[in-house]
Amino acid sequence: MQENCRLPMSLSRRALPPLNALRAFEVAGRRLNFRAAADELGVTQGAVAQQVRALEAHLGLALFQRLPRGLALTLPGASYLADVTRALDTLGEATARLLARPDAVTISVTPTFAAKVLIPRLADFNAALPGVELRIVATEALSDFDRDQVDIVVRLTRPPFPATQEALLLFRQDLVAVASPHLIGQMTLPLAAKQLLDLPLLHDAHAHWPTFLRTSGKLPGAIFNQTALALDAALAGQGVAIAARAFVQADLAAGRLVQVAESALTTGPDYYLVRRLSQFPVAAVDSVWAWSATQLISR
Repeated sequence: MQENCRLPMSLSRRALPPLNALRAFEVAGRRLNFRAAADELGVTQGAVAQQVRALEAHLGLALFQRLPRGLALTLPGASYLADVTRALDTLGEATARLLARPDAVTISVTPTFAAKVLIPRLADFNAALPGVELRIVATEALSDFDRDQVDIVVRLTRPPFPATQEALLLFRQDLVAVASPHLIGQMTLPLAAKQLLDLPLLHDAHAHWPTFLRTSGKLPGAIFNQTALALDAALAGQGVAIAARAFVQADLAAGRLVQVAESALTTGPDYYLVRRLSQFPVAAVDSVWAWSATQLISR
C-alpha cells in the first residue's frame, strides 16, 4: 500500500501558525536582528521577539540562536524560512494580481450576442466607462458565477430565477427571416412560404425554420452551429437566415439585409441579463450592469 503523504486537516490547516508570527519570523530571519525586523514592520523590538517566541512554542522547536549581537538561524529554522518566504511571496503575488485590475468586469454572452449586439457597442461602452476593463467570454455553455469567475451573463433563458440572482429582460425572441438584397434581386417582398422554400435556407442550432414555415418535413440547406455564422452567410448572399430581430436590426437599417417574409415568429425562451446578488457590491460591476440595462435592451 502506498503511504499517504498528505497531512491531516488538523495539522495542515487548523493548526497553522498565526500570519503575524510568520511575518515576524520571515523578516527576522532575513535581517537576523530583532531591532531591524521591528523597524521594517513598524512595531517594537519586543513585539517581534514575542511573536517569534510564540511561533517557536507553537512548533515546539527553536528557529533562532540568540547571539550577543543579532541572531543565527538553526538548521530547522533555515529550512522553514525558505518555505515561509516562498509561501508569503505567493500570497503577495496573488493579492497583487487580485488588486491589479479592481475595475475588470467579466461578462459571459452567447457568440451571436457578442458579434451582433455587444461588440458593435464597445466604442460607446469605452466612452461611457473608460476606467472599466470589460472581459468578454463568448460561449453557449451555461456559466457558473463562482467556477467561471463571471460577474454578469446574458443567456437565452426563462424565469423564475433563484432568489440569489437579479435578472433583467433584454429582448424577446422575435424571429424574422432575412437575406441579402443581392440574393432577392427583383423578387417582390414580402415572400410567401412557398417562395422561401425555393431559396437556399440557412439553418442554425436552434432549428426554427420548420416552426416558422409551419412544416414538419426536413428542410434542405446548410447548417451552422451558431446563428452568427448563418447571418454571415446571409450577408454574403448565400441564403435566407432566421434570427431574433435584435441581432439583425443594424443590418436591416443599413440595407445589408432585408426582411423577406411579412410574418415573424415570437417564441421563448428570451434573452436575459443576469447577475448574482452580493453582500459586497462592486462599483465596476454595478456600472456595467447599469450600462447594459440601458444600451443592450432592444426596443
